[in-house]
Amino acid sequence: MTIMKKEYITQGTCSKKITINYDETTGTIESVDFLGGCPGNTLGVCTLVKGKSISEVRALLGGIDCRNRGTSCPDQLARALAEIEAGV
Repeated sequence: MTIMKKEYITQGTCSKKITINYDETTGTIESVDFLGGCPGNTLGVCTLVKGKSISEVRALLGGIDCRNRGTSCPDQLARALAEIEAGV
């Protein structure tokens, strides 16, 4: 088990940053924390993705839109996960 940390600065959302802890060996999410955003919604997302695979969560959340912004907190999480998969 190799736990890695990714900090992602969000764009176009109420949240400002997402911190992701993940197991590099298994590709699973250990924890997610949003700085800002709607507390109930972001806490719900964080709880639901814990223990899930990075690729599964990225596929489920990518493209979700909030108020016609072209993105959302879940979409920003998917973008951060895509960076992890790409090794960025």
